[in-house]
Amino acid sequence: MSDWVQRTSETLERAGYRASGPRRAVVEVLGRQRCVVTARDIADVLREEGRDVGLATIYRALDVLSRLGSVQRLDVGEGSALYEPAHANGEHHHHLVCDRCGDVSAFEDPQLERAIGRLAQRVDYQVAGHDVVLRGACPRCVA
Repeated sequence: MSDWVQRTSETLERAGYRASGPRRAVVEVLGRQRCVVTARDIADVLREEGRDVGLATIYRALDVLSRLGSVQRLDVGEGSALYEPAHANGEHHHHLVCDRCGDVSAFEDPQLERAIGRLAQRVDYQVAGHDVVLRGACPRCVA
């Protein structure tokens, strides 16, 4: 993930953003993630590492990173959002969200990707990306 951290730092610099310590800390934590995290999760990791970065600062950094396309934002309802690194090569996965406990699981499906690609060719929009979120109840909540 260090490539993502480096690319994101360069993107911030090109866009005219300073490499502030708190913003850099948020980028570094995100660069170690394999899937989605909340702003609070990021704050907890930073606190454990002895770096005191306020939640409002983390949200501002995530907003900037989202606008620059470096971070993918996943809205899970009730004002909650999850964040994960967006890869320049288009590598991505989709998510299953439990409406009962909030658990989030990642999934990949090549057939779904092909179907979305075919659909993108048939619509009038110039499709630049996509998100798929399936909602329901996880196995623990169903049991």
